[in-house]
Amino acid sequence: MDLIFNLIFVALSVGLGAIGWLAPRYTMSLLGLTDGSVRGMGTSEIRAASGALFVLVGIGALIMNTPAGYAMIGFVWLGGAMGRVTSGMLEGWTQRKFGFFVTELVVGVGALAVNWPHL
Repeated sequence: MDLIFNLIFVALSVGLGAIGWLAPRYTMSLLGLTDGSVRGMGTSEIRAASGALFVLVGIGALIMNTPAGYAMIGFVWLGGAMGRVTSGMLEGWTQRKFGFFVTELVVGVGALAVNWPHL
């Protein structure tokens, strides 16, 4: 059963990360962001922080195939949730921001709950 949950967490990380990495403008529109900079740092940041980072943490967990590797998915997603909470407290909450927070929290806590007992 743990393997099924871990594969779901990998699929979420790789799948959603691939969208951020390979379709940054779509991701930016989904997040309500715009890229007005000359050199495209907005799209660069989305590709990196909302994209390839999640793809590689998922692939890395598969390669390691250990509870620690799969738990790292949880830590990364909880890092996103922590940033989202900070934003909610400092800039205010929106329905979209809260939805992303819940997703990050569920994946993060889920990945840790499944793997923590095996560390």
